[in-house]
Amino acid sequence: MALSQDFLNGPTFKLMLLAAMVLQNSTVVLVGRYTRSSVPEDELYIVSHLILMTEVGKLLLSFVFEHVTSGGKLKESVKMHILDNPLDAMKIMVPAVLYLVQNTLLYVALSNLTAPMFQVTYQGKLVTTAIVSVLMLNRKYSTQQWVCLVTLSIGVAIVVLGASSDKEEKAASGKQSLVTGLTAVTVACLSSALAGVYFEKVIKSKVTNDNKPPVSVWMRNVQLAFFTICTTVLQSLFQRTKEADAGKGYFHGFTFWAWVLILLQAGGGLLVAAVIKYADNVLKGLATGVSVCVATAASTVFFGTPLSGQFSFGAIFILTSVYFFSNPIKNANLPGATEMRSLLPR
Repeated sequence: MALSQDFLNGPTFKLMLLAAMVLQNSTVVLVGRYTRSSVPEDELYIVSHLILMTEVGKLLLSFVFEHVTSGGKLKESVKMHILDNPLDAMKIMVPAVLYLVQNTLLYVALSNLTAPMFQVTYQGKLVTTAIVSVLMLNRKYSTQQWVCLVTLSIGVAIVVLGASSDKEEKAASGKQSLVTGLTAVTVACLSSALAGVYFEKVIKSKVTNDNKPPVSVWMRNVQLAFFTICTTVLQSLFQRTKEADAGKGYFHGFTFWAWVLILLQAGGGLLVAAVIKYADNVLKGLATGVSVCVATAASTVFFGTPLSGQFSFGAIFILTSVYFFSNPIKNANLPGATEMRSLLPR
Protein backbone atom coordinates (compact mmCIF):
# COMPACT_ATOMS: atom_id res chain seq x y z
CA MET A 1 0.00 0.00 0.00
CA ALA A 2 1.43 3.38 -1.02
CA LEU A 3 2.33 5.78 1.75
CA SER A 4 0.40 9.04 1.80
CA GLN A 5 2.21 12.24 0.84
CA ASP A 6 1.24 13.78 4.19
CA PHE A 7 3.04 10.97 6.01
CA LEU A 8 6.13 11.22 3.76
CA ASN A 9 6.35 14.96 4.41
CA GLY A 10 5.52 14.67 8.10
CA PRO A 11 7.86 14.80 11.12
CA THR A 12 7.39 11.11 12.01
CA PHE A 13 8.77 9.93 8.66
CA LYS A 14 11.68 12.40 8.91
CA LEU A 15 12.54 11.05 12.34
CA MET A 16 12.39 7.47 11.03
CA LEU A 17 14.75 8.35 8.17
CA LEU A 18 17.23 10.09 10.45
CA ALA A 19 17.13 7.23 12.98
CA ALA A 20 17.81 4.79 10.12
CA MET A 21 20.70 6.97 8.99
CA VAL A 22 22.23 7.02 12.47
CA LEU A 23 21.98 3.22 12.59
CA GLN A 24 23.43 2.82 9.08
CA ASN A 25 26.35 5.22 9.67
CA SER A 26 27.22 3.58 12.98
CA THR A 27 27.06 0.08 11.48
CA VAL A 28 29.27 1.10 8.56
CA VAL A 29 31.92 2.39 10.95
CA LEU A 30 31.89 -0.80 13.03
CA VAL A 31 31.86 -3.20 10.07
CA GLY A 32 34.46 -1.11 8.25
CA ARG A 33 36.78 -1.24 11.23
CA TYR A 34 36.26 -4.97 11.59
CA THR A 35 37.12 -5.61 7.93
CA ARG A 36 40.40 -3.70 8.34
CA SER A 37 41.43 -5.14 11.69
CA SER A 38 40.38 -8.80 11.46
CA VAL A 39 42.71 -9.88 8.64
CA PRO A 40 46.49 -9.68 8.03
CA GLU A 41 47.71 -6.58 6.22
CA ASP A 42 48.54 -8.49 3.04
CA GLU A 43 44.93 -9.75 2.90
CA LEU A 44 43.31 -6.31 3.08
CA TYR A 45 41.15 -5.12 0.21
CA ILE A 46 42.15 -2.04 -1.77
CA VAL A 47 39.95 0.87 -0.66
CA SER A 48 39.47 2.34 -4.15
CA HIS A 49 38.21 -1.04 -5.38
CA LEU A 50 35.69 -1.17 -2.53
CA ILE A 51 34.50 2.36 -3.31
CA LEU A 52 33.91 1.49 -6.97
CA MET A 53 31.97 -1.67 -6.07
CA THR A 54 29.89 0.38 -3.63
CA GLU A 55 28.92 2.79 -6.41
CA VAL A 56 28.03 -0.15 -8.67
CA GLY A 57 25.85 -1.46 -5.83
CA LYS A 58 24.13 1.94 -5.54
CA LEU A 59 23.47 1.92 -9.27
CA LEU A 60 21.92 -1.56 -9.20
CA LEU A 61 19.81 -0.85 -6.11
CA SER A 62 18.61 2.41 -7.64
CA PHE A 63 17.52 0.51 -10.76
CA VAL A 64 15.59 -1.94 -8.54
CA PHE A 65 13.81 0.84 -6.61
CA GLU A 66 13.00 2.71 -9.83
CA HIS A 67 11.60 -0.49 -11.35
CA VAL A 68 9.36 -1.07 -8.33
CA THR A 69 8.15 2.51 -7.89
CA SER A 70 7.49 2.99 -11.61
CA GLY A 71 5.29 -0.09 -11.75
CA GLY A 72 7.74 -2.15 -13.79
CA LYS A 73 8.40 0.63 -16.30
CA LEU A 74 12.16 0.89 -15.78
CA LYS A 75 12.99 0.88 -19.51
CA GLU A 76 10.46 3.61 -20.22
CA SER A 77 11.78 5.66 -17.31
CA VAL A 78 15.40 5.36 -18.47
CA LYS A 79 14.39 6.32 -22.00
CA MET A 80 12.29 9.28 -20.86
CA HIS A 81 14.64 10.75 -18.24
CA ILE A 82 18.08 9.86 -19.65
CA LEU A 83 18.12 8.90 -23.33
CA ASP A 84 15.46 11.40 -24.47
CA ASN A 85 16.60 14.15 -22.09
CA PRO A 86 20.40 13.89 -21.69
CA LEU A 87 20.83 17.56 -20.75
CA ASP A 88 18.63 17.11 -17.70
CA ALA A 89 20.57 14.00 -16.70
CA MET A 90 23.83 15.92 -17.11
CA LYS A 91 22.78 18.15 -14.21
CA ILE A 92 23.84 15.36 -11.88
CA MET A 93 27.38 15.45 -13.26
CA VAL A 94 27.89 18.60 -11.16
CA PRO A 95 27.67 16.92 -7.72
CA ALA A 96 29.61 13.90 -9.03
CA VAL A 97 32.52 16.16 -10.04
CA LEU A 98 32.25 18.10 -6.76
CA TYR A 99 32.46 14.85 -4.78
CA LEU A 100 35.56 13.92 -6.81
CA VAL A 101 37.11 17.30 -5.95
CA GLN A 102 36.19 16.80 -2.29
CA ASN A 103 37.73 13.32 -2.07
CA THR A 104 40.90 14.44 -3.86
CA LEU A 105 41.35 17.45 -1.59
CA LEU A 106 40.80 15.34 1.52
CA TYR A 107 43.91 13.35 0.60
CA VAL A 108 45.82 16.63 0.17
CA ALA A 109 44.58 17.83 3.56
CA LEU A 110 45.52 14.56 5.27
CA SER A 111 49.00 14.82 3.78
CA ASN A 112 49.53 18.32 5.15
CA LEU A 113 47.69 18.30 8.47
CA THR A 114 47.96 16.19 11.58
CA ALA A 115 45.03 13.82 12.12
CA PRO A 116 43.55 15.85 15.04
CA MET A 117 43.84 19.11 13.09
CA PHE A 118 42.14 17.53 10.08
CA GLN A 119 39.30 16.06 12.15
CA VAL A 120 38.59 19.37 13.87
CA THR A 121 38.67 21.54 10.75
CA TYR A 122 36.61 19.10 8.66
CA GLN A 123 33.69 19.44 11.10
CA GLY A 124 33.15 22.87 9.59
CA LYS A 125 31.29 21.18 6.73
CA LEU A 126 28.05 21.19 8.77
CA VAL A 127 28.06 24.97 9.16
CA THR A 128 29.20 25.35 5.54
CA THR A 129 26.25 23.23 4.40
CA ALA A 130 23.85 25.40 6.37
CA ILE A 131 25.30 28.58 4.80
CA VAL A 132 25.05 27.12 1.28
CA SER A 133 21.46 26.03 2.03
CA VAL A 134 20.60 29.62 2.92
CA LEU A 135 22.19 30.95 -0.28
CA MET A 136 20.90 28.32 -2.74
CA LEU A 137 17.60 27.24 -1.20
CA ASN A 138 16.60 30.44 0.66
CA ARG A 139 16.32 28.39 3.82
CA LYS A 140 16.11 30.27 7.09
CA TYR A 141 17.50 29.27 10.47
CA SER A 142 17.01 30.91 13.82
CA THR A 143 19.89 32.22 15.94
CA GLN A 144 19.35 29.26 18.26
CA GLN A 145 19.82 26.82 15.40
CA TRP A 146 23.01 28.51 14.17
CA VAL A 147 24.42 28.23 17.69
CA CYS A 148 23.42 24.55 17.77
CA LEU A 149 25.19 23.86 14.45
CA VAL A 150 28.42 25.40 15.72
CA THR A 151 28.12 23.60 19.05
CA LEU A 152 27.47 20.27 17.34
CA SER A 153 30.57 20.74 15.17
CA ILE A 154 32.63 21.39 18.29
CA GLY A 155 31.10 18.33 19.98
CA VAL A 156 31.95 16.03 17.05
CA ALA A 157 35.52 17.36 17.06
CA ILE A 158 35.82 16.67 20.80
CA VAL A 159 34.53 13.09 20.40
CA VAL A 160 36.80 12.36 17.44
CA LEU A 161 39.84 13.76 19.23
CA GLY A 162 38.97 11.76 22.33
CA ALA A 163 38.78 8.55 20.28
CA SER A 164 41.94 9.23 18.27
CA SER A 165 45.11 7.33 18.93
CA ASP A 166 47.66 8.74 21.32
CA LYS A 167 50.48 7.77 18.98
CA GLU A 168 52.91 10.52 18.13
CA GLU A 169 52.42 12.11 14.73
CA LYS A 170 55.17 11.55 12.22
CA ALA A 171 57.78 14.26 12.30
CA ALA A 172 57.20 15.52 8.81
CA SER A 173 57.07 19.24 9.42
CA GLY A 174 59.40 19.81 6.52
CA LYS A 175 57.04 18.00 4.17
CA GLN A 176 53.79 19.44 5.50
CA SER A 177 52.28 22.83 4.76
CA LEU A 178 49.68 24.16 7.19
CA VAL A 179 48.39 26.71 4.66
CA THR A 180 48.03 24.05 1.96
CA GLY A 181 46.28 21.69 4.36
CA LEU A 182 43.84 24.28 5.68
CA THR A 183 43.09 25.54 2.17
CA ALA A 184 42.42 21.98 0.97
CA VAL A 185 40.09 21.13 3.86
CA THR A 186 38.21 24.45 3.46
CA VAL A 187 37.61 23.86 -0.25
CA ALA A 188 36.68 20.22 0.52
CA CYS A 189 34.03 21.41 3.00
CA LEU A 190 32.69 23.85 0.43
CA SER A 191 32.64 21.17 -2.29
CA SER A 192 30.78 18.78 0.01
CA ALA A 193 28.22 21.46 0.86
CA LEU A 194 27.72 22.54 -2.75
CA ALA A 195 27.35 18.95 -3.96
CA GLY A 196 24.82 18.02 -1.29
CA VAL A 197 22.72 21.18 -1.53
CA TYR A 198 22.81 21.19 -5.34
CA PHE A 199 21.62 17.57 -5.39
CA GLU A 200 18.86 18.48 -2.93
CA LYS A 201 17.81 21.40 -5.14
CA VAL A 202 17.64 19.14 -8.22
CA ILE A 203 15.62 16.33 -6.65
CA LYS A 204 13.18 18.76 -5.01
CA SER A 205 12.69 20.88 -8.12
CA LYS A 206 9.20 20.95 -9.61
CA VAL A 207 8.39 20.13 -13.24
CA THR A 208 7.40 23.32 -15.03
CA ASN A 209 7.14 22.16 -18.65
CA ASP A 210 5.80 19.29 -20.73
CA ASN A 211 3.48 16.66 -19.39
CA LYS A 212 6.26 14.35 -18.29
CA PRO A 213 6.14 12.92 -14.77
CA PRO A 214 8.77 14.29 -12.37
CA VAL A 215 12.10 12.51 -12.16
CA SER A 216 12.05 10.25 -9.12
CA VAL A 217 14.71 10.35 -6.42
CA TRP A 218 15.74 6.82 -7.48
CA MET A 219 16.31 7.87 -11.10
CA ARG A 220 18.37 10.80 -9.86
CA ASN A 221 20.38 8.33 -7.80
CA VAL A 222 20.89 6.19 -10.93
CA GLN A 223 22.33 9.24 -12.67
CA LEU A 224 24.50 10.20 -9.71
CA ALA A 225 25.86 6.66 -9.29
CA PHE A 226 26.67 6.43 -13.01
CA PHE A 227 28.62 9.70 -13.09
CA THR A 228 30.33 8.86 -9.79
CA ILE A 229 31.49 5.53 -11.24
CA CYS A 230 32.90 7.40 -14.24
CA THR A 231 34.79 9.89 -12.06
CA THR A 232 36.02 7.10 -9.74
CA VAL A 233 37.42 5.13 -12.69
CA LEU A 234 39.11 8.25 -14.06
CA GLN A 235 40.58 9.03 -10.64
CA SER A 236 41.96 5.49 -10.29
CA LEU A 237 43.68 5.77 -13.69
CA PHE A 238 45.70 8.77 -12.53
CA GLN A 239 46.21 7.60 -8.95
CA ARG A 240 49.45 5.90 -8.04
CA THR A 241 49.15 2.31 -6.89
CA LYS A 242 50.81 1.68 -3.55
CA GLU A 243 53.75 -0.69 -3.69
CA ALA A 244 52.02 -2.95 -1.17
CA ASP A 245 48.94 -3.18 -3.42
CA ALA A 246 50.84 -3.97 -6.61
CA GLY A 247 49.88 -7.33 -8.09
CA LYS A 248 46.68 -7.70 -6.08
CA GLY A 249 43.60 -8.83 -8.00
CA TYR A 250 40.57 -6.57 -8.19
CA PHE A 251 38.58 -8.55 -5.62
CA HIS A 252 41.57 -9.29 -3.42
CA GLY A 253 40.53 -9.28 0.24
CA PHE A 254 36.79 -9.15 -0.51
CA THR A 255 35.64 -11.31 2.38
CA PHE A 256 32.04 -11.88 3.46
CA TRP A 257 32.20 -8.83 5.74
CA ALA A 258 33.67 -6.69 2.97
CA TRP A 259 30.61 -7.49 0.84
CA VAL A 260 28.39 -6.68 3.84
CA LEU A 261 30.16 -3.31 4.05
CA ILE A 262 29.53 -2.71 0.34
CA LEU A 263 25.84 -3.52 0.78
CA LEU A 264 25.57 -1.23 3.81
CA GLN A 265 27.24 1.66 2.01
CA ALA A 266 25.23 1.14 -1.17
CA GLY A 267 22.00 1.09 0.83
CA GLY A 268 23.24 4.11 2.76
CA GLY A 269 23.61 6.04 -0.49
CA LEU A 270 19.91 5.50 -1.23
CA LEU A 271 19.05 6.39 2.36
CA VAL A 272 20.96 9.67 2.02
CA ALA A 273 18.99 10.46 -1.14
CA ALA A 274 15.72 9.80 0.70
CA VAL A 275 16.83 11.98 3.63
CA ILE A 276 17.71 14.81 1.25
CA LYS A 277 14.39 14.39 -0.56
CA TYR A 278 12.13 14.33 2.50
CA ALA A 279 14.30 16.22 5.00
CA ASP A 280 17.48 18.12 4.04
CA ASN A 281 21.29 18.14 4.11
CA VAL A 282 21.60 19.84 7.49
CA LEU A 283 19.45 17.21 9.17
CA LYS A 284 21.64 14.62 7.46
CA GLY A 285 24.61 16.30 9.12
CA LEU A 286 22.89 16.14 12.51
CA ALA A 287 22.30 12.41 12.07
CA THR A 288 25.94 11.92 11.12
CA GLY A 289 27.00 13.75 14.28
CA VAL A 290 24.84 11.52 16.48
CA SER A 291 26.19 8.42 14.70
CA VAL A 292 29.71 9.40 15.79
CA CYS A 293 28.57 9.02 19.40
CA VAL A 294 26.75 5.75 18.73
CA ALA A 295 29.64 4.20 16.79
CA THR A 296 32.21 5.22 19.37
CA ALA A 297 30.10 3.89 22.24
CA ALA A 298 29.41 0.61 20.39
CA SER A 299 33.11 0.14 19.70
CA THR A 300 33.67 -0.23 23.45
CA VAL A 301 31.47 -3.34 23.38
CA PHE A 302 32.83 -4.94 20.20
CA PHE A 303 36.45 -3.75 20.17
CA GLY A 304 37.14 -2.83 23.79
CA THR A 305 37.78 0.83 22.97
CA PRO A 306 37.99 2.76 26.25
CA LEU A 307 35.65 5.73 26.68
CA SER A 308 37.16 8.87 28.15
CA GLY A 309 35.61 11.80 29.90
CA GLN A 310 36.35 13.76 26.73
CA PHE A 311 34.01 11.46 24.79
CA SER A 312 31.21 11.95 27.34
CA PHE A 313 31.67 15.72 27.24
CA GLY A 314 31.57 15.78 23.44
CA ALA A 315 28.56 13.45 23.32
CA ILE A 316 26.62 15.79 25.61
CA PHE A 317 27.47 18.66 23.25
CA ILE A 318 26.19 16.71 20.25
CA LEU A 319 22.97 15.36 21.73
CA THR A 320 22.07 18.68 23.35
CA SER A 321 22.69 20.52 20.07
CA VAL A 322 20.50 18.10 18.11
CA TYR A 323 17.68 18.41 20.66
CA PHE A 324 17.66 22.21 20.73
CA PHE A 325 18.08 22.46 16.95
CA SER A 326 14.92 20.40 16.51
CA ASN A 327 12.98 21.93 19.43
CA PRO A 328 13.05 25.73 19.43
CA ILE A 329 12.72 27.31 22.86
CA LYS A 330 9.08 28.26 23.32
CA ASN A 331 9.67 31.83 24.40
CA ALA A 332 11.94 32.47 21.42
CA ASN A 333 8.84 33.54 19.44
CA LEU A 334 10.35 32.82 16.04
CA PRO A 335 7.36 31.93 13.85
CA GLY A 336 8.35 30.57 10.46
CA ALA A 337 12.05 30.76 11.28
CA THR A 338 12.72 27.41 9.71
CA GLU A 339 11.01 24.39 8.23
CA MET A 340 12.90 22.24 10.76
CA ARG A 341 10.55 23.27 13.55
CA SER A 342 8.39 20.17 13.11
CA LEU A 343 11.14 17.60 12.83
CA LEU A 344 10.22 15.69 15.96
CA PRO A 345 6.72 14.38 16.72
CA ARG A 346 4.96 16.23 19.47
